[in-house]
Amino acid sequence: MMNPSQARTKFLLIFLLSFFSISLLKAQDYYESKYSQKPVSLGITFSPNVSWLRYGNRADVKRDPKIGYGYGLLADFALSENYYFSSGFIINNLKSEAVVGAEQIPTTYDLQYMEIPFGLKLKSTQRYYRSYYGQFGFTGGIKLSGDKTVGQEEKEDLGSSANVIRLGLQVGGGIEWQLDHNLKMMTGLSFNNGFMKVLDDGKPKSTYVAFNFAIFF
Repeated sequence: MMNPSQARTKFLLIFLLSFFSISLLKAQDYYESKYSQKPVSLGITFSPNVSWLRYGNRADVKRDPKIGYGYGLLADFALSENYYFSSGFIINNLKSEAVVGAEQIPTTYDLQYMEIPFGLKLKSTQRYYRSYYGQFGFTGGIKLSGDKTVGQEEKEDLGSSANVIRLGLQVGGGIEWQLDHNLKMMTGLSFNNGFMKVLDDGKPKSTYVAFNFAIFF
């Protein structure tokens, strides 16, 4: 049998080994900072954008980009650890200015769409509470409103001269930051290139760059 002194020494060694083992596991978890991925993540987003109109090869057009914004919901559906199907529901406000032909008075266009993005999101393995992503897909939009302002005049409803449907090709990327086990913040940049005319006058297509901010729960 062990005497009391040997028993205390053995207990102390077991305690110290257990303590250092737990500390090592905690440290490994801190540096890897990897959380299990949820099959579905829902989030809210706000996306300032800079948009402009494209008139093709026409040389008699002067155009200036304008600042707009979008807001709505996003959803990521996990296909595997690193591959996701991404969609959502966005209200997008696109503004732009153009001077067409011999006219010298600029016209400001304000178009609002309800857009549904859909595409593939590729994510890196999470390290140090962050992961990087790249995204490629399409957006389909339905016009909610369309106005134009010529010079200093009041806004005028574009009516049927603004196309009801807007389709675009979208590519982007950014970083997702793990704030908590069930909370992520996304910051990124995306480029959306429309491939349908949005106006009858001059038949321009619209393009925008968006700065994407979102919180996923």
